[in-house]
Amino acid sequence: MKLRFFGTTGVQLPVVGQGTWDMPESGTRAREAREAIRRGVDLGMTHLDTAEMYGAGRVEELLGEAIVGIPREKLFIASKVLPANASYDGTLAAARRSIDRLGCGYLDLYMLHWPSEEPLEETMRALARLVSDGLVRFVGVSNFEADAMLEAASYLRATPLACNQVLYNLSERGIEHELVAVAERNGIAIVAYTPFARGKFLRSRRAGEVLDRVARRHGATVHQVALAFLLRLQNLFTIPKAARVRHVDENAAAAGLTLENEEIAAIDEAFPRRAAGPLAVL
Repeated sequence: MKLRFFGTTGVQLPVVGQGTWDMPESGTRAREAREAIRRGVDLGMTHLDTAEMYGAGRVEELLGEAIVGIPREKLFIASKVLPANASYDGTLAAARRSIDRLGCGYLDLYMLHWPSEEPLEETMRALARLVSDGLVRFVGVSNFEADAMLEAASYLRATPLACNQVLYNLSERGIEHELVAVAERNGIAIVAYTPFARGKFLRSRRAGEVLDRVARRHGATVHQVALAFLLRLQNLFTIPKAARVRHVDENAAAAGLTLENEEIAAIDEAFPRRAAGPLAVL
């Protein structure tokens, strides 16, 4: 699995991790999802992303069940605090609840899920407190515009802002206008969620033909090509959700796919960036 330095943390992470948004929460599909997560870890996809919002905590529990028996130091576990809980005391309490549900002892990364009505300085102060207390290693934000991201970073002293987790896929490339460059200049990693746009990128026949042509050339799938295109950005990591083992295998293999310049240009033309505007979120 290909690794990159995660912002200025000094830690190297796999470029393809595992997201858990909308994971099955019970029954046979949940058992298969746990197997998929473990398979992903075996393949080097050790960056595991979740949030207290997902299934109202149930997905954190499912992830905790999936990682039982895996050495803790092998994993990089990320979660997020809901904006409604992002007061100073609320952030501290939410982090402890997430750690308990996960059964992981500490979080490698803890983020504010999206901008809150609570004072940002107080939220960041709480995140920094969690680091000093040894409950969290690194902190970040999610769904933040460039200016707000830099504001969040300005409130931190002893720990850097590690990342900004944002929506990024072939159908939604808005972060390429400004956010990617600002993040890279400031040593902040970009983590892309929903990299397959829930299938939306395959709805255009012409664009799909471009992906299919590139995929055939590499003996790959169109999903692998889509991930490889996103990963051309050197400061980027992605966390596709995969609740089935075969999809995990497919995602992991994408990390080893390198596109030629003319292939990148063809995909860029087939999936053009829209005009700059507010950050897209889901």
